Amino acid sequence: MPSTTQQRDPLARVLEAPSHYKRTLEKVRRSVWQDLRKLPDQDAARRFKGARWCLLKNPGDLTDDQSATLRKIKRRGGDLWRAYALKEALRAIFAGDLTDDEVGILLDRFCSRAQRSGMKPFVTLAKTIRKRREGILAAVRLGVNNARHEGLNRRVRLIINRAYGFHSANAALALIMVTLGPIEHVLPHERRSTADP
Repeated sequence: MPSTTQQRDPLARVLEAPSHYKRTLEKVRRSVWQDLRKLPDQDAARRFKGARWCLLKNPGDLTDDQSATLRKIKRRGGDLWRAYALKEALRAIFAGDLTDDEVGILLDRFCSRAQRSGMKPFVTLAKTIRKRREGILAAVRLGVNNARHEGLNRRVRLIINRAYGFHSANAALALIMVTLGPIEHVLPHERRSTADP
C-alpha cells in the first residue's frame, strides 16, 4: 500500500537508509554472552564481556587489545564470528564505492547468506532488506544518509534531559539552539545543483 506522499505525488520515492545492522550483531553477541553466563566457568563470560566494542568498530579503528580479542573470536568461530562476517559484508556493500547494480546484486547475496545462517536477528534483517530493497537502492543512488539526523536527534534528547525542570519549553528550545547553533542540512538535490556549473 503506497504512503500518503506517494498517493499525492506518484513520482515521490521512498528512501530507506541502510542502517541498524550493528544492532543485529549486538543481539547475537548478547545471546552468546548470556549462554556463556550459564556455564559453570564464570570467568568465560567475564573475559568475553569486553568483546562488544571490537565487534562494533570498523576493523581499521581497532586498538591492539581489541584486535587480539577479535582474533580470539575468529579462532573460536561459531555464531558470533559468522555474525561479525555478515556485518562486515553489509558494511562493505554500503561503503559508497559500488554502482547501483552492484549494490543490488550484493544485497541479494547478503540476504541469501543471512537467511541460510539460521541466526534469527540476521534472518529478520534479511527479510527487512528484501521488503525495503527499492527504498534502500534509491537511498544509495541519491547518496542519502540519515546518520546526521540521528546524531542530531541524540544530541537534542541529551539536551532535553539536561533541561528537565525548566519552566517552559521555550527555555529548553533556547538551550538547544545555543548548544547546537544554527542547524543547516543540505539535501542531495541541492548539493548536486550547486556542484554543477
